[in-house]
Amino acid sequence: MPDPSLPQISPEELKSRIDSGNPPFILDVRNPDEFALGRIIGSSLIPLGELPARLGELDPDSEIVVHCKMGGRATQAQIFLQQHHFRDVKNLTGGILAWSEKIDPSIPKY
Repeated sequence: MPDPSLPQISPEELKSRIDSGNPPFILDVRNPDEFALGRIIGSSLIPLGELPARLGELDPDSEIVVHCKMGGRATQAQIFLQQHHFRDVKNLTGGILAWSEKIDPSIPKY
């Protein structure tokens, strides 16, 4: 479950940012099989278990929105990134399920 004390971004706010041409880096920490089912266009996949080894692929000074299915793994990733001096990391409220429900119903719920 996401930690409400950590920075969040709603699906609607993220969609607005994408549409405005000023999207943050969208980090999907789900597993490859989940990513294959449906994804937020423009997102990058680094499964949570691979994040420590692939940390160098991310810019600690960029704005990052992290998401998973519902928010639990994204919260773990968010805390990990903050501990490694990433300055602006937000969790997508409700994860890909909320994105599917509120923004893109073509993404299947699983």
